[in-house]
Amino acid sequence: MSSSLTKGLRRSTSRSSAKKASAKNAKRAVKAKPATKPKAKRAAAAKPVARKTAGKSRAAKKTVTAKRPTKTKKVQKLAAKKAPAKKVAPSRVKKTQKVAAARAVRPIPRPVPIPQPPPRQPTQDESAALVAFERAHKEFVRGRFAESRNQFRILLDKFSQVSEVAARARTYLAISEARLRTESMLPKDADSLYDRGVIELNRGEYVAAQEMFERALKREPEAAHIHYGLAATRARLGSIDLALESLQRAVDLQPNLRLRAQHDHDLNPLRNDPDFDRLIFSNPA
Repeated sequence: MSSSLTKGLRRSTSRSSAKKASAKNAKRAVKAKPATKPKAKRAAAAKPVARKTAGKSRAAKKTVTAKRPTKTKKVQKLAAKKAPAKKVAPSRVKKTQKVAAARAVRPIPRPVPIPQPPPRQPTQDESAALVAFERAHKEFVRGRFAESRNQFRILLDKFSQVSEVAARARTYLAISEARLRTESMLPKDADSLYDRGVIELNRGEYVAAQEMFERALKREPEAAHIHYGLAATRARLGSIDLALESLQRAVDLQPNLRLRAQHDHDLNPLRNDPDFDRLIFSNPA
C-alpha cells in the first residue's frame, strides 16, 4: 500500500511541479511578449516609410516615364501636322489633270473669219511701171545685159515715184552693170573662153563653166570640143536632156569623141540613160 501511495504522491508532485513549471513558462512568455511588441511596432512604423519612399520613387519614375511619352506625342503630332503639307503636290497634280481634262472636253472655238478689204487697184503709173519692168526683166533673163541695163534706167527715170517697182529695178540694174563689167574683162576669142570654161569645170564652178562654154559657142558654133565641154558641164548640173543634146552635137561633129565619153567621169550622170548607151556604145552608121 505504501508503494501505491508513494506513487500517487509522486504523480501529484510531478503534476504540480509540471503545472508550476508551465505557469512559470507562461509568466515568462507573458513577460517576454512586451519585449517583442516594440520590435513589431518599429517594423510596422518602418514599413510605411519604406512604402512611402518606394511610392515616391515609383511616382518619380512614373512622372519621368510619363514625361517622355509626352515629348514623343508632341513629335508625333508635329509630324502628323507636317505630313499633309507634303501631300500638296499630288493634289495640285490632280487639280491640273482635272483642268486639262475639262479643257480637253471643251470644244475648240473656231476663229471668226475677219473680213478682208478688197485688194487695192493699181494706179495708172504703177501698172505702166510693172509693164516696163517685165520688159526689162525678159532682156535680163536672156543674157542681154546691155539692153536690160538701158531699159531699167529708162524705167527709173519715168517711174521713180513707184517705190516698190523702182527698188526692184535698181537691184537688177546693179546686176546688169556688174555682168557687163565682167564681160569686158573676159577674153574675146573662143579658144580663150573654152580654156576658161575648162578651168571653172575642174574647180567645180559649173555655172561659170557653162557660161564660158556658151560664150565660146557664140563665137565658134561648130567647135565639137566646146559642145563636148558644155555637155559635161550640163551633166554635172543635172540637166540630162540638154547634156544629151550637146553630146549628140559634139559626136556628130567629131565621132571619135565617143571613146573619150566612154571613160569621162563628168558624164557619169548620163550613164543610166538609154539614149547615152545608144549614142556612145552603138556603131556609127
